[in-house]
Amino acid sequence: MIKMPAPLRSAHPDVAAALQECRQAFMSVAVFSGVANMIMLAGPLYMLQVYDRVLASRSVPTLVALSLFLVIAYAFQGGLDVVRSRLVVRIASMLDLRLERSVHDSLIRLANQNRSSTEAHQPVRDLDQIRSFLTGPGPTAIVDLPWAPVFLAICFLIHPWLGFAALGGAIVLLVFTVLTERRSREPVRAMAQSAGVRSATAELTRRSSETVVAMGMATTLASRWQQVNDRYRTASTQASDVTGLFGSVTKVMRMLLQSAMLGIGAYLVIRQELSAGAMIAASIMMGRALAPIEIAIGNWRSLTSARQSLLRLSKILGQLPATRDRTSLPRPVNRFDVEHVAVAAPGGKATILADVHFGLSAGEALAVVGPSAAGKTSLIRTLTGVWPTARGKVRLDGATLEQWDEDALGAHVGYVGQNVEFFDGTIAENIARMSLTPDSDAVLTAGRAAGAHDMILRLPGGYDTRIGDASTVLSAGQRQRIALARALYGDPFLVVLDEPNANLDSEGETALHKVLGELKARGAIVVIISHRPSALEQCDKILVLSNGAQQTFGPREAILRKSPAHQLRPAVAGNLALVRQNDEEVES
Repeated sequence: MIKMPAPLRSAHPDVAAALQECRQAFMSVAVFSGVANMIMLAGPLYMLQVYDRVLASRSVPTLVALSLFLVIAYAFQGGLDVVRSRLVVRIASMLDLRLERSVHDSLIRLANQNRSSTEAHQPVRDLDQIRSFLTGPGPTAIVDLPWAPVFLAICFLIHPWLGFAALGGAIVLLVFTVLTERRSREPVRAMAQSAGVRSATAELTRRSSETVVAMGMATTLASRWQQVNDRYRTASTQASDVTGLFGSVTKVMRMLLQSAMLGIGAYLVIRQELSAGAMIAASIMMGRALAPIEIAIGNWRSLTSARQSLLRLSKILGQLPATRDRTSLPRPVNRFDVEHVAVAAPGGKATILADVHFGLSAGEALAVVGPSAAGKTSLIRTLTGVWPTARGKVRLDGATLEQWDEDALGAHVGYVGQNVEFFDGTIAENIARMSLTPDSDAVLTAGRAAGAHDMILRLPGGYDTRIGDASTVLSAGQRQRIALARALYGDPFLVVLDEPNANLDSEGETALHKVLGELKARGAIVVIISHRPSALEQCDKILVLSNGAQQTFGPREAILRKSPAHQLRPAVAGNLALVRQNDEEVES
């Protein structure tokens, strides 16, 4: 199997545990390989007996008996090879099974850290590369390598000259192996990097296909794609050239060595120091000794890629925060507190927001307002636990978000982001947050609570309409209303809405206004970002952000009584002035 490099001796626990299981499983592969290699001696022994005994004695019964034993041995060897190959495939599947959850979690965490698509998908590609190598001929050749000295020793037993010739050939091939490793390392690394960029570029182009066609960007993007693809093609060509060159030279060297063995053997036969059968047997022995080395060199590109993927995967998983079991906490019903929180992007040093502090009780709604780039969305990400706090604490009924199990916390949080995305599945499955056992009643309740029930029923398949990539096309307003239903599924205590009405029509606005009132009535806490005054009318408190800091926080009426035009940026002041004007009209 893959020898664990020095940096992996302190690998991520998940990777180390998976590799340890694979190493133990490969012990059985090694046992089957040992028996199979011993059976391979049947061929040289058959040749030895045929040339030295059968031909000399002209005994047909002896030839038949030897041939029968050879057929039985080769049949047994074929069965062992089948079992061994299936074991290797099962080991690759076991590795994938052990790491699939960690890799999937890393995909989500890397995306939430604002990593590029290339970086976020790298763990998935790394796992695929490792599994691809394990299911190829490389691991079997590596397991067979320890038997090469055995076959070389037999060559020495047949005749020292033949032994030294075979040993010299093995040394030459090992030198080629080292050269292959050194020459292919950098091209393989460059190929892996360019492959990730190539894949991300293609996916982004696919997602932006409407913009590309509408704005005539196809030719320009094709030129950029050509540059990216050229880098990948160049790196791939270099890696293939290196492994192909040394693989071809190795193959030629092995054929020359086998011919040299026959030549030396013929010379020894002429001098009557060796029999013809021993000459043929020695040639077969040397071929068997060098075959694993040749196969390993031929698959060196895959081996190098798998090793680099293993290092990369362990490094990425090691950099992500470790998950641990947490004590189950009761359902929150009372408070949501933000204690002097500073917000920074994961991995970044610059503070986006500083000293944000406020508290909300059950049944209250908070409007977060501020000019563009004030940090509103970044604050929302921190309040929902997507981003960790740089300083300060976010508490839900007194417990910090870190004290909650992520899945348990998610059940108590409803969230609608600015960019609404759905998974490949039905509307009902998406509303149920892709649960394997969705609660139909809860799905319908959420759809009605979001005011989207009638709209969903008008779709071709109703709640069973498939959405997501390459499925039913929904308008932006429809997507927001279904996303709101997903946020309300399970009656969460904390509902966070980031521009939930940006694409809503008047019907959708009315439904959202009703949703906010019902959420407050049942004791939920709502945090909403919106530039539309209608969404702020249902809010009890207002938090104003500006210049990377909290400018003011308080009851809605108190904020409106102040003179926002003198204290706030124009965009914020205008929205609050409209809200105040609407209030005055209602009172009159």
